[in-house]
Amino acid sequence: MVVLTEAKLRALAGARSFERGRGYVDAVSGIEVGDDWVRASVRGTERYEAELSLGGPRGLTGECDCPYGQEGNFCKHLVALGLTMMTRKADLPRQRRTARARARALDAWLSDLSREELLALVRDEIAEDRNVRRRLELRAASAEGDLAALRSRLHELFDIGPFAAYGYVEYADARAYADQAGQAVSAIRALAHSDRAAGAVILAREAIGLLATAAESVDDSDGRLGQIGTDLAAAHHDACRAARPDPEELAHWLVTHAVDDAADLTDLDPLDYEDVLGERGMDALRRHAVLAWQAHRTGWAEKNLMQRLTKAGRDVDTVIAVHTADLAPNGHTHLLIARELDTAGRSAEALEWAERGLRDTADLASVDTALVDHLTDRYARAGRLTDAVTLRRDHFTARRTLLTYRQLRAAAEAAGCWPAERQRALALLSTDTGRDLRARRGPVLVDALLDDEDIDAAWRAATEFGAHDAQWRTLADRTRATHPAEALSVYLRLAEPLTHQTGNRAYEELVALLLGIRACHHHLGTPDDFTAYVTALRATQKRKRNLMRLMDEHGL
Repeated sequence: MVVLTEAKLRALAGARSFERGRGYVDAVSGIEVGDDWVRASVRGTERYEAELSLGGPRGLTGECDCPYGQEGNFCKHLVALGLTMMTRKADLPRQRRTARARARALDAWLSDLSREELLALVRDEIAEDRNVRRRLELRAASAEGDLAALRSRLHELFDIGPFAAYGYVEYADARAYADQAGQAVSAIRALAHSDRAAGAVILAREAIGLLATAAESVDDSDGRLGQIGTDLAAAHHDACRAARPDPEELAHWLVTHAVDDAADLTDLDPLDYEDVLGERGMDALRRHAVLAWQAHRTGWAEKNLMQRLTKAGRDVDTVIAVHTADLAPNGHTHLLIARELDTAGRSAEALEWAERGLRDTADLASVDTALVDHLTDRYARAGRLTDAVTLRRDHFTARRTLLTYRQLRAAAEAAGCWPAERQRALALLSTDTGRDLRARRGPVLVDALLDDEDIDAAWRAATEFGAHDAQWRTLADRTRATHPAEALSVYLRLAEPLTHQTGNRAYEELVALLLGIRACHHHLGTPDDFTAYVTALRATQKRKRNLMRLMDEHGL
Protein backbone atom coordinates (compact mmCIF):
# COMPACT_ATOMS: atom_id res chain seq x y z
CA MET A 1 0.00 0.00 0.00
CA VAL A 2 1.18 3.55 -0.80
CA VAL A 3 2.50 5.58 2.12
CA LEU A 4 0.96 9.05 2.19
CA THR A 5 3.40 11.98 2.37
CA GLU A 6 3.06 15.70 1.84
CA ALA A 7 5.60 15.47 -0.99
CA LYS A 8 3.46 12.94 -2.89
CA LEU A 9 0.29 15.01 -2.41
CA ARG A 10 2.05 18.18 -3.53
CA ALA A 11 3.48 16.45 -6.60
CA LEU A 12 0.04 15.19 -7.64
CA ALA A 13 -1.91 18.36 -6.87
CA GLY A 14 0.58 21.10 -7.64
CA ALA A 15 1.62 23.82 -5.22
CA ARG A 16 -1.55 25.90 -5.53
CA SER A 17 -4.08 23.09 -4.97
CA PHE A 18 -1.91 21.63 -2.23
CA GLU A 19 -1.88 24.90 -0.28
CA ARG A 20 -5.60 25.37 -0.78
CA GLY A 21 -6.19 21.81 0.40
CA ARG A 22 -4.63 22.62 3.75
CA GLY A 23 -7.56 24.93 4.42
CA TYR A 24 -10.09 22.16 3.86
CA VAL A 25 -8.78 19.64 6.39
CA ASP A 26 -11.47 20.62 8.89
CA ALA A 27 -14.13 20.14 6.18
CA VAL A 28 -13.45 16.39 5.85
CA SER A 29 -16.11 14.12 7.34
CA GLY A 30 -17.62 10.66 7.02
CA ILE A 31 -14.33 8.87 6.38
CA GLU A 32 -14.62 5.28 5.14
CA VAL A 33 -11.58 3.04 4.91
CA GLY A 34 -11.35 0.05 2.58
CA ASP A 35 -8.56 -2.39 1.93
CA ASP A 36 -6.81 -0.10 -0.57
CA TRP A 37 -9.00 2.98 -0.65
CA VAL A 38 -10.21 5.81 1.53
CA ARG A 39 -13.26 7.95 0.80
CA ALA A 40 -14.93 10.85 2.58
CA SER A 41 -17.14 13.89 2.12
CA VAL A 42 -15.43 17.29 1.87
CA ARG A 43 -17.45 20.42 2.33
CA GLY A 44 -16.60 23.15 -0.23
CA THR A 45 -19.02 25.36 -2.11
CA GLU A 46 -21.13 22.21 -1.76
CA ARG A 47 -20.45 18.73 -0.42
CA TYR A 48 -18.16 16.66 -2.63
CA GLU A 49 -17.21 12.98 -2.50
CA ALA A 50 -13.46 12.33 -2.62
CA GLU A 51 -11.72 8.96 -2.84
CA LEU A 52 -8.03 8.07 -2.63
CA SER A 53 -6.73 4.79 -4.05
CA LEU A 54 -3.75 3.62 -2.02
CA GLY A 55 -2.80 0.59 -4.07
CA GLY A 56 -2.71 -0.56 -7.66
CA PRO A 57 -0.11 -0.27 -10.44
CA ARG A 58 -0.32 3.53 -10.67
CA GLY A 59 0.38 4.11 -7.00
CA LEU A 60 -1.48 6.94 -5.28
CA THR A 61 -4.44 8.21 -7.30
CA GLY A 62 -7.63 10.04 -6.47
CA GLU A 63 -11.07 10.91 -7.77
CA CYS A 64 -13.41 13.70 -6.69
CA ASP A 65 -16.78 14.74 -8.08
CA CYS A 66 -16.04 18.47 -7.81
CA PRO A 67 -15.83 20.27 -11.20
CA TYR A 68 -12.02 20.44 -11.10
CA GLY A 69 -11.74 16.81 -10.05
CA GLN A 70 -14.07 15.65 -12.81
CA GLU A 71 -11.62 17.07 -15.32
CA GLY A 72 -9.12 14.48 -14.09
CA ASN A 73 -7.21 16.76 -11.70
CA PHE A 74 -5.95 15.91 -8.22
CA CYS A 75 -7.97 18.61 -6.44
CA LYS A 76 -7.77 20.40 -3.09
CA HIS A 77 -10.46 18.08 -1.63
CA LEU A 78 -8.25 15.04 -2.31
CA VAL A 79 -5.34 16.90 -0.70
CA ALA A 80 -7.49 17.59 2.37
CA LEU A 81 -8.44 13.91 2.61
CA GLY A 82 -4.82 12.83 2.22
CA LEU A 83 -3.61 15.25 4.90
CA THR A 84 -6.36 14.07 7.23
CA MET A 85 -5.35 10.44 6.76
CA MET A 86 -1.71 11.32 7.47
CA THR A 87 -2.74 12.43 10.96
CA ARG A 88 -4.32 9.00 11.43
CA LYS A 89 -1.63 6.88 9.79
CA ALA A 90 -0.91 5.01 13.01
CA ASP A 91 -4.49 3.77 13.03
CA LEU A 92 -4.75 3.12 9.28
CA PRO A 93 -3.45 -0.50 9.30
CA ARG A 94 -6.04 -1.42 11.93
CA GLN A 95 -8.81 0.26 9.95
CA ARG A 96 -7.76 -1.62 6.82
CA ARG A 97 -7.82 -4.92 8.68
CA THR A 98 -11.25 -4.05 10.02
CA ALA A 99 -12.46 -3.18 6.51
CA ARG A 100 -11.20 -6.50 5.14
CA ALA A 101 -12.85 -8.36 7.99
CA ARG A 102 -16.15 -6.56 7.37
CA ALA A 103 -15.98 -7.37 3.66
CA ARG A 104 -15.27 -11.05 4.36
CA ALA A 105 -18.05 -11.19 6.93
CA LEU A 106 -20.54 -9.60 4.52
CA ASP A 107 -19.55 -11.95 1.73
CA ALA A 108 -19.80 -14.96 4.03
CA TRP A 109 -23.20 -13.84 5.27
CA LEU A 110 -24.51 -13.34 1.75
CA SER A 111 -23.10 -16.70 0.69
CA ASP A 112 -24.96 -18.43 3.51
CA LEU A 113 -28.30 -16.93 2.57
CA SER A 114 -30.77 -19.08 0.69
CA ARG A 115 -32.14 -17.99 -2.67
CA GLU A 116 -35.38 -16.91 -1.00
CA GLU A 117 -33.50 -14.90 1.64
CA LEU A 118 -31.36 -13.17 -1.00
CA LEU A 119 -34.47 -12.29 -3.00
CA ALA A 120 -36.13 -10.89 0.09
CA LEU A 121 -33.03 -8.81 0.84
CA VAL A 122 -32.87 -7.39 -2.68
CA ARG A 123 -36.60 -6.64 -2.66
CA ASP A 124 -36.22 -4.75 0.60
CA GLU A 125 -33.40 -2.67 -0.86
CA ILE A 126 -35.45 -1.99 -3.98
CA ALA A 127 -38.35 -0.81 -1.87
CA GLU A 128 -36.17 1.57 0.15
CA ASP A 129 -33.88 2.97 -2.55
CA ARG A 130 -35.34 3.95 -5.92
CA ASN A 131 -31.87 4.32 -7.46
CA VAL A 132 -31.13 0.68 -6.65
CA ARG A 133 -34.49 -0.26 -8.14
CA ARG A 134 -33.82 1.68 -11.34
CA ARG A 135 -30.36 0.23 -11.79
CA LEU A 136 -31.64 -3.31 -11.34
CA GLU A 137 -34.57 -2.70 -13.66
CA LEU A 138 -32.15 -1.50 -16.31
CA ARG A 139 -29.93 -4.54 -15.81
CA ALA A 140 -32.91 -6.84 -16.04
CA ALA A 141 -34.19 -5.21 -19.23
CA SER A 142 -30.67 -5.30 -20.72
CA ALA A 143 -30.24 -8.97 -19.83
CA GLU A 144 -33.57 -9.84 -21.42
CA GLY A 145 -32.98 -7.64 -24.46
CA ASP A 146 -36.34 -5.99 -23.84
CA LEU A 147 -35.89 -2.88 -26.01
CA ALA A 148 -39.39 -1.61 -25.28
CA ALA A 149 -38.75 -1.73 -21.52
CA LEU A 150 -35.32 -0.16 -21.92
CA ARG A 151 -36.73 2.60 -24.11
CA SER A 152 -39.36 3.34 -21.49
CA ARG A 153 -36.72 3.46 -18.76
CA LEU A 154 -34.53 5.76 -20.84
CA HIS A 155 -37.36 8.26 -21.14
CA GLU A 156 -37.78 8.13 -17.37
CA LEU A 157 -34.06 8.64 -16.77
CA PHE A 158 -33.90 11.71 -18.99
CA ASP A 159 -37.13 13.21 -17.68
CA ILE A 160 -36.32 16.51 -15.95
CA GLY A 161 -39.74 16.67 -14.28
CA PRO A 162 -38.75 15.42 -10.81
CA PHE A 163 -35.87 17.94 -10.69
CA ALA A 164 -37.47 21.01 -12.28
CA ALA A 165 -39.83 23.00 -10.11
CA TYR A 166 -40.50 25.57 -12.85
CA GLY A 167 -39.59 23.68 -15.99
CA TYR A 168 -35.85 24.24 -15.51
CA VAL A 169 -33.27 22.26 -13.54
CA GLU A 170 -31.33 24.74 -11.42
CA TYR A 171 -27.62 24.31 -10.62
CA ALA A 172 -28.34 22.89 -7.16
CA ASP A 173 -30.33 20.00 -8.68
CA ALA A 174 -28.24 19.49 -11.81
CA ARG A 175 -25.89 16.95 -10.22
CA ALA A 176 -28.74 14.70 -9.03
CA TYR A 177 -30.29 14.86 -12.49
CA ALA A 178 -26.99 14.06 -14.17
CA ASP A 179 -26.45 11.08 -11.83
CA GLN A 180 -29.83 9.73 -12.87
CA ALA A 181 -29.32 10.37 -16.58
CA GLY A 182 -25.88 8.79 -16.39
CA GLN A 183 -27.45 5.41 -15.57
CA ALA A 184 -28.49 5.20 -19.22
CA VAL A 185 -24.86 4.93 -20.29
CA SER A 186 -24.27 1.83 -18.18
CA ALA A 187 -27.37 0.13 -19.55
CA ILE A 188 -26.46 0.83 -23.17
CA ARG A 189 -22.88 -0.31 -22.64
CA ALA A 190 -24.09 -3.55 -21.12
CA LEU A 191 -26.37 -4.12 -24.09
CA ALA A 192 -23.58 -3.22 -26.55
CA HIS A 193 -21.36 -5.95 -25.10
CA SER A 194 -24.09 -8.58 -25.28
CA ASP A 195 -25.50 -10.40 -28.27
CA ARG A 196 -28.03 -7.56 -28.67
CA ALA A 197 -25.64 -4.83 -29.81
CA ALA A 198 -27.98 -3.79 -32.64
CA GLY A 199 -30.49 -2.72 -30.01
CA ALA A 200 -27.78 -0.74 -28.23
CA VAL A 201 -27.16 1.22 -31.45
CA ILE A 202 -30.83 2.23 -31.59
CA LEU A 203 -31.06 3.10 -27.91
CA ALA A 204 -27.81 5.09 -27.93
CA ARG A 205 -29.19 7.30 -30.69
CA GLU A 206 -32.45 7.79 -28.81
CA ALA A 207 -30.57 8.58 -25.62
CA ILE A 208 -28.46 11.19 -27.40
CA GLY A 209 -31.63 12.85 -28.67
CA LEU A 210 -33.26 12.79 -25.23
CA LEU A 211 -30.14 14.22 -23.61
CA ALA A 212 -29.93 17.04 -26.17
CA THR A 213 -33.55 17.99 -25.51
CA ALA A 214 -33.08 17.87 -21.74
CA ALA A 215 -29.86 19.90 -21.86
CA GLU A 216 -31.81 22.95 -23.03
CA SER A 217 -33.51 23.04 -19.62
CA VAL A 218 -30.61 22.19 -17.30
CA ASP A 219 -27.98 24.46 -15.74
CA ASP A 220 -25.00 22.36 -16.76
CA SER A 221 -22.33 24.78 -15.55
CA ASP A 222 -20.17 21.87 -14.35
CA GLY A 223 -20.34 20.08 -17.71
CA ARG A 224 -21.77 16.82 -16.36
CA LEU A 225 -24.26 16.46 -19.22
CA GLY A 226 -21.44 17.04 -21.70
CA GLN A 227 -19.57 14.10 -20.17
CA ILE A 228 -22.70 11.95 -20.42
CA GLY A 229 -23.00 12.96 -24.06
CA THR A 230 -19.40 11.95 -24.72
CA ASP A 231 -19.95 8.63 -22.94
CA LEU A 232 -23.11 7.97 -24.98
CA ALA A 233 -21.19 8.66 -28.18
CA ALA A 234 -18.52 6.16 -27.11
CA ALA A 235 -21.20 3.57 -26.26
CA HIS A 236 -22.78 4.13 -29.68
CA HIS A 237 -19.42 3.60 -31.40
CA ASP A 238 -18.80 0.40 -29.40
CA ALA A 239 -22.26 -0.86 -30.28
CA CYS A 240 -21.67 -0.14 -33.98
CA ARG A 241 -18.38 -2.04 -33.90
CA ALA A 242 -20.19 -5.04 -32.45
CA ALA A 243 -23.42 -4.87 -34.47
CA ARG A 244 -22.02 -3.68 -37.81
CA PRO A 245 -25.15 -1.76 -38.89
CA ASP A 246 -25.87 -1.01 -42.55
CA PRO A 247 -23.10 1.40 -43.69
CA GLU A 248 -25.45 3.52 -45.79
CA GLU A 249 -27.93 4.01 -42.95
CA LEU A 250 -25.17 4.66 -40.41
CA ALA A 251 -23.55 7.25 -42.69
CA HIS A 252 -26.85 9.07 -43.06
CA TRP A 253 -27.38 9.19 -39.28
CA LEU A 254 -23.82 10.35 -38.62
CA VAL A 255 -24.15 13.27 -41.04
CA THR A 256 -27.58 14.21 -39.70
CA HIS A 257 -26.21 14.20 -36.16
CA ALA A 258 -23.02 16.11 -37.10
CA VAL A 259 -25.00 19.09 -38.43
CA ASP A 260 -27.51 19.04 -35.58
CA ASP A 261 -27.20 21.10 -32.40
CA ALA A 262 -26.79 17.89 -30.38
CA ALA A 263 -23.34 17.42 -31.96
CA ASP A 264 -21.90 19.98 -29.57
CA LEU A 265 -23.04 17.87 -26.62
CA THR A 266 -21.58 14.56 -27.77
CA ASP A 267 -18.49 15.68 -29.70
CA LEU A 268 -19.18 12.71 -31.97
CA ASP A 269 -16.94 12.75 -35.05
CA PRO A 270 -18.20 10.90 -38.17
CA LEU A 271 -14.62 10.40 -39.37
CA ASP A 272 -13.95 8.22 -36.31
CA TYR A 273 -16.35 5.62 -37.75
CA GLU A 274 -14.19 4.70 -40.74
CA ASP A 275 -13.43 1.34 -39.11
CA VAL A 276 -17.16 0.56 -39.05
CA LEU A 277 -18.26 2.22 -42.30
CA GLY A 278 -15.67 0.71 -44.60
CA GLU A 279 -15.18 1.99 -48.14
CA ARG A 280 -18.88 1.83 -49.06
CA GLY A 281 -19.92 3.63 -45.89
CA MET A 282 -17.29 6.38 -46.31
CA ASP A 283 -18.51 6.99 -49.85
CA ALA A 284 -22.03 7.27 -48.46
CA LEU A 285 -20.78 9.60 -45.73
CA ARG A 286 -19.30 11.96 -48.32
CA ARG A 287 -22.46 11.80 -50.43
CA HIS A 288 -24.75 12.65 -47.51
CA ALA A 289 -22.38 15.39 -46.38
CA VAL A 290 -22.58 16.98 -49.84
CA LEU A 291 -26.39 16.86 -49.76
CA ALA A 292 -26.44 18.47 -46.29
CA TRP A 293 -24.04 21.17 -47.44
CA GLN A 294 -26.00 21.88 -50.62
CA ALA A 295 -29.13 22.34 -48.51
CA HIS A 296 -27.36 24.83 -46.22
CA ARG A 297 -24.21 26.12 -47.92
CA THR A 298 -23.45 28.79 -45.33
CA GLY A 299 -23.90 26.54 -42.29
CA TRP A 300 -20.72 26.29 -40.21
CA ALA A 301 -21.23 22.62 -39.28
CA GLU A 302 -21.99 21.63 -42.86
CA LYS A 303 -18.97 23.48 -44.26
CA ASN A 304 -16.67 22.16 -41.55
CA LEU A 305 -17.73 18.56 -42.16
CA MET A 306 -17.32 18.96 -45.91
CA GLN A 307 -13.87 20.49 -45.62
CA ARG A 308 -12.65 17.80 -43.23
CA LEU A 309 -14.04 14.98 -45.34
CA THR A 310 -12.63 16.34 -48.56
CA LYS A 311 -9.22 17.04 -47.06
CA ALA A 312 -9.16 13.54 -45.59
CA GLY A 313 -9.82 12.25 -49.10
CA ARG A 314 -7.49 14.82 -50.71
CA ASP A 315 -10.40 16.04 -52.87
CA VAL A 316 -9.20 19.59 -53.61
CA ASP A 317 -11.97 20.39 -56.08
CA THR A 318 -14.63 19.66 -53.48
CA VAL A 319 -12.83 21.85 -50.95
CA ILE A 320 -12.84 24.63 -53.52
CA ALA A 321 -16.53 24.08 -54.20
CA VAL A 322 -17.26 24.50 -50.50
CA HIS A 323 -15.34 27.79 -50.38
CA THR A 324 -16.85 29.02 -53.65
CA ALA A 325 -20.35 28.70 -52.24
CA ASP A 326 -19.66 31.48 -49.74
CA LEU A 327 -17.01 33.85 -51.08
CA ALA A 328 -16.03 36.66 -48.75
CA PRO A 329 -16.30 40.14 -50.31
CA ASN A 330 -12.76 41.09 -49.25
CA GLY A 331 -10.98 38.31 -51.15
CA HIS A 332 -10.14 36.19 -48.08
CA THR A 333 -11.90 33.08 -49.41
CA HIS A 334 -10.20 33.49 -52.79
CA LEU A 335 -6.89 33.41 -50.93
CA LEU A 336 -7.84 30.18 -49.14
CA ILE A 337 -8.67 28.60 -52.50
CA ALA A 338 -5.38 29.81 -53.97
CA ARG A 339 -3.45 28.27 -51.09
CA GLU A 340 -5.27 24.93 -51.50
CA LEU A 341 -4.41 24.90 -55.21
CA ASP A 342 -0.80 25.83 -54.54
CA THR A 343 -0.54 22.92 -52.09
CA ALA A 344 -1.95 20.63 -54.77
CA GLY A 345 0.68 21.85 -57.25
CA ARG A 346 -1.86 23.68 -59.42
CA SER A 347 -0.04 27.04 -59.42
CA ALA A 348 -1.63 28.54 -62.53
CA GLU A 349 -5.15 28.02 -61.16
CA ALA A 350 -4.01 29.35 -57.79
CA LEU A 351 -2.82 32.58 -59.40
CA GLU A 352 -6.11 32.95 -61.29
CA TRP A 353 -8.10 32.66 -58.06
CA ALA A 354 -5.89 35.17 -56.25
CA GLU A 355 -6.25 37.69 -59.09
CA ARG A 356 -9.98 37.07 -59.18
CA GLY A 357 -10.09 37.93 -55.49
CA LEU A 358 -8.79 41.42 -56.29
CA ARG A 359 -11.27 41.86 -59.14
CA ASP A 360 -14.19 40.71 -56.99
CA THR A 361 -13.33 43.14 -54.16
CA ALA A 362 -15.45 46.22 -54.69
CA ASP A 363 -13.15 48.51 -52.71
CA LEU A 364 -9.42 47.82 -52.70
CA ALA A 365 -9.18 49.64 -49.36
CA SER A 366 -11.08 46.78 -47.72
CA VAL A 367 -9.25 43.91 -49.43
CA ASP A 368 -7.64 41.24 -47.26
CA THR A 369 -4.04 42.48 -47.06
CA ALA A 370 -2.83 38.88 -46.93
CA LEU A 371 -4.21 38.44 -50.46
CA VAL A 372 -2.20 41.45 -51.67
CA ASP A 373 0.92 40.06 -49.95
CA HIS A 374 0.30 36.65 -51.52
CA LEU A 375 -0.05 38.05 -55.04
CA THR A 376 2.92 40.38 -54.71
CA ASP A 377 5.08 37.45 -53.61
CA ARG A 378 3.88 35.35 -56.56
CA TYR A 379 4.63 38.15 -59.03
CA ALA A 380 8.10 38.70 -57.56
CA ARG A 381 8.98 35.01 -57.69
CA ALA A 382 7.83 34.87 -61.31
CA GLY A 383 9.99 37.89 -62.18
CA ARG A 384 6.92 40.07 -62.79
CA LEU A 385 8.34 43.00 -60.84
CA THR A 386 6.34 45.64 -62.74
CA ASP A 387 3.09 43.86 -61.84
CA ALA A 388 4.20 43.69 -58.20
CA VAL A 389 4.82 47.46 -58.18
CA THR A 390 1.47 48.15 -59.87
CA LEU A 391 -0.36 46.07 -57.27
CA ARG A 392 1.41 47.77 -54.36
CA ARG A 393 0.75 51.20 -55.95
CA ASP A 394 -2.96 50.47 -56.35
CA HIS A 395 -3.21 49.19 -52.80
CA PHE A 396 -1.37 52.25 -51.46
CA THR A 397 -3.63 54.57 -53.44
CA ALA A 398 -6.71 52.92 -51.95
CA ARG A 399 -5.32 52.61 -48.42
CA ARG A 400 -2.81 55.37 -47.75
CA THR A 401 -0.94 54.24 -44.64
CA LEU A 402 2.67 54.05 -43.58
CA LEU A 403 2.57 50.24 -44.01
CA THR A 404 1.33 50.38 -47.61
CA TYR A 405 3.93 53.11 -48.32
CA ARG A 406 6.69 50.84 -47.01
CA GLN A 407 5.38 47.92 -49.06
CA LEU A 408 5.30 50.08 -52.20
CA ARG A 409 8.86 51.21 -51.51
CA ALA A 410 10.10 47.61 -51.10
CA ALA A 411 8.48 46.52 -54.39
CA ALA A 412 9.70 49.60 -56.28
CA GLU A 413 13.25 49.31 -54.97
CA ALA A 414 13.32 45.69 -56.13
CA ALA A 415 12.15 46.85 -59.56
CA GLY A 416 14.58 49.80 -59.63
CA CYS A 417 11.91 52.48 -59.96
CA TRP A 418 11.57 53.89 -56.45
CA PRO A 419 12.45 57.56 -57.13
CA ALA A 420 9.58 57.98 -59.59
CA GLU A 421 7.16 55.98 -57.45
CA ARG A 422 8.20 57.95 -54.37
CA GLN A 423 7.51 61.26 -56.06
CA ARG A 424 4.01 60.13 -57.06
CA ALA A 425 3.26 58.68 -53.61
CA LEU A 426 4.39 61.80 -51.74
CA ALA A 427 2.38 64.01 -54.07
CA LEU A 428 -0.68 61.91 -53.30
CA LEU A 429 -0.06 62.13 -49.54
CA SER A 430 0.42 65.91 -49.78
CA THR A 431 -3.16 66.29 -51.02
CA ASP A 432 -4.42 64.00 -48.29
CA THR A 433 -2.92 65.34 -45.07
CA GLY A 434 -5.99 67.02 -43.58
CA ARG A 435 -8.04 63.87 -43.35
CA ASP A 436 -5.14 61.85 -41.95
CA LEU A 437 -5.29 63.70 -38.62
CA ARG A 438 -8.29 61.50 -37.82
CA ALA A 439 -6.00 58.61 -36.83
CA ARG A 440 -4.28 60.67 -34.08
CA ARG A 441 -1.01 60.13 -35.85
CA GLY A 442 -0.92 63.29 -37.93
CA PRO A 443 -0.38 63.24 -41.69
CA VAL A 444 0.88 59.99 -43.14
CA LEU A 445 3.13 62.24 -45.25
CA VAL A 446 5.19 63.11 -42.17
CA ASP A 447 5.46 59.42 -41.19
CA ALA A 448 6.54 58.49 -44.71
CA LEU A 449 9.23 61.19 -44.87
CA LEU A 450 10.51 60.21 -41.42
CA ASP A 451 10.63 56.57 -42.52
CA ASP A 452 12.65 57.69 -45.58
CA GLU A 453 15.05 59.53 -43.22
CA ASP A 454 14.21 62.75 -45.10
CA ILE A 455 14.10 64.82 -41.90
CA ASP A 456 14.16 68.30 -43.48
CA ALA A 457 11.26 67.44 -45.76
CA ALA A 458 9.38 65.91 -42.83
CA TRP A 459 9.88 69.12 -40.81
CA ARG A 460 8.57 71.24 -43.69
CA ALA A 461 5.56 68.96 -44.12
CA ALA A 462 4.79 69.09 -40.39
CA THR A 463 5.03 72.88 -40.43
CA GLU A 464 2.81 73.19 -43.48
CA PHE A 465 0.22 70.52 -42.82
CA GLY A 466 0.43 69.94 -39.07
CA ALA A 467 1.54 66.87 -37.17
CA HIS A 468 0.74 64.81 -34.13
CA ASP A 469 2.70 65.50 -30.92
CA ALA A 470 4.50 62.17 -31.24
CA GLN A 471 5.68 63.16 -34.73
CA TRP A 472 6.88 66.55 -33.49
CA ARG A 473 8.73 64.78 -30.69
CA THR A 474 10.45 62.49 -33.21
CA LEU A 475 11.38 65.47 -35.37
CA ALA A 476 12.85 67.28 -32.38
CA ASP A 477 14.83 64.21 -31.28
CA ARG A 478 16.34 63.83 -34.75
CA THR A 479 17.18 67.53 -35.35
CA ARG A 480 18.26 68.87 -31.96
CA ALA A 481 21.95 68.57 -32.89
CA THR A 482 21.54 70.36 -36.24
CA HIS A 483 18.57 72.66 -35.54
CA PRO A 484 18.60 73.07 -31.75
CA ALA A 485 16.50 76.25 -31.65
CA GLU A 486 13.61 74.67 -33.60
CA ALA A 487 13.83 71.47 -31.54
CA LEU A 488 13.88 73.48 -28.30
CA SER A 489 10.61 75.21 -29.19
CA VAL A 490 8.99 71.81 -29.73
CA TYR A 491 10.27 70.37 -26.43
CA LEU A 492 9.11 73.43 -24.47
CA ARG A 493 5.66 73.30 -26.03
CA LEU A 494 5.27 69.58 -25.26
CA ALA A 495 6.59 69.94 -21.71
CA GLU A 496 4.26 72.76 -20.61
CA PRO A 497 1.00 70.72 -20.37
CA LEU A 498 2.83 67.92 -18.54
CA THR A 499 3.67 70.28 -15.69
CA HIS A 500 -0.05 70.40 -14.88
CA GLN A 501 -0.37 66.61 -14.70
CA THR A 502 0.38 64.06 -12.00
CA GLY A 503 1.31 60.39 -12.12
CA ASN A 504 4.52 58.53 -12.83
CA ARG A 505 3.84 58.21 -16.53
CA ALA A 506 3.51 62.00 -16.93
CA TYR A 507 6.66 62.48 -14.81
CA GLU A 508 8.67 60.08 -16.97
CA GLU A 509 7.55 61.86 -20.17
CA LEU A 510 8.40 65.25 -18.68
CA VAL A 511 11.88 64.14 -17.60
CA ALA A 512 12.55 62.75 -21.10
CA LEU A 513 11.61 66.14 -22.57
CA LEU A 514 13.82 67.92 -20.03
CA LEU A 515 16.77 65.85 -21.21
CA GLY A 516 16.00 66.99 -24.75
CA ILE A 517 15.75 70.61 -23.61
CA ARG A 518 19.13 70.29 -21.88
CA ALA A 519 20.68 68.88 -25.06
CA CYS A 520 19.33 71.78 -27.12
CA HIS A 521 20.74 74.40 -24.71
CA HIS A 522 24.05 72.55 -24.82
CA HIS A 523 24.15 72.84 -28.63
CA LEU A 524 23.06 76.47 -28.43
CA GLY A 525 25.72 77.27 -25.83
CA THR A 526 23.13 78.52 -23.32
CA PRO A 527 23.45 76.16 -20.32
CA ASP A 528 22.62 78.97 -17.88
CA ASP A 529 19.23 79.39 -19.51
CA PHE A 530 18.55 75.71 -18.92
CA THR A 531 19.63 75.99 -15.27
CA ALA A 532 17.23 78.90 -14.76
CA TYR A 533 14.42 76.95 -16.46
CA VAL A 534 14.96 73.86 -14.28
CA THR A 535 15.26 75.92 -11.10
CA ALA A 536 11.95 77.62 -11.81
CA LEU A 537 10.37 74.28 -12.66
CA ARG A 538 11.53 72.71 -9.39
CA ALA A 539 10.10 75.62 -7.42
CA THR A 540 6.63 75.13 -8.93
CA GLN A 541 6.72 71.31 -8.91
CA LYS A 542 8.40 70.63 -5.56
CA ARG A 543 5.33 68.93 -4.07
CA LYS A 544 5.59 66.16 -6.67
CA ARG A 545 8.08 63.96 -4.83
CA ASN A 546 8.31 61.26 -7.48
CA LEU A 547 9.04 63.88 -10.13
CA MET A 548 11.76 65.38 -7.96
CA ARG A 549 13.26 61.92 -7.44
CA LEU A 550 13.30 61.23 -11.18
CA MET A 551 14.92 64.61 -11.90
CA ASP A 552 17.58 63.90 -9.28
CA GLU A 553 18.31 60.48 -10.82
CA HIS A 554 18.94 62.15 -14.20
CA GLY A 555 20.97 65.03 -12.81
CA LEU A 556 18.35 67.65 -13.67
